[in-house]
Amino acid sequence: MTTNATPGATWLDKVNWDANGLVPVIAQEATTGDVLMFAWMNREALAKTVETGRAVYFSRSRQRLWFKGEESGHVQHVRDIRLDCDEDVVLLKVEQVSGIACHTGRHSCFFQQFDGTVDDGQWVAVDPVLKDPEHIYK
Repeated sequence: MTTNATPGATWLDKVNWDANGLVPVIAQEATTGDVLMFAWMNREALAKTVETGRAVYFSRSRQRLWFKGEESGHVQHVRDIRLDCDEDVVLLKVEQVSGIACHTGRHSCFFQQFDGTVDDGQWVAVDPVLKDPEHIYK
């Protein structure tokens, strides 16, 4: 997965970046197919992901690159990178170190399940907290 990718590389031009220069990214566990999280990448983040073999995202709130696991240790090793048919969504198939992808200490960020009807529904947490977030982030 290592190459000498640069932000000007032609393969990056194939991606349909949004008006802010970002593309949505889905991280999926390579072995189970579990959808772990959703994030954003800019050109530099995608190039760094290819260069390092580790998931690198763009934090919209911090306006900087975010190396997954830089604080928590919950690194994602990238096994495969795919681009959807409209070329506007990236799928990363990853090996999730520690089994925790979510900042809430859960395996997946998609832990809330809809229960009920249109008139009387609610979101219910259905996946357990595997590690207390207070112990993940300093």
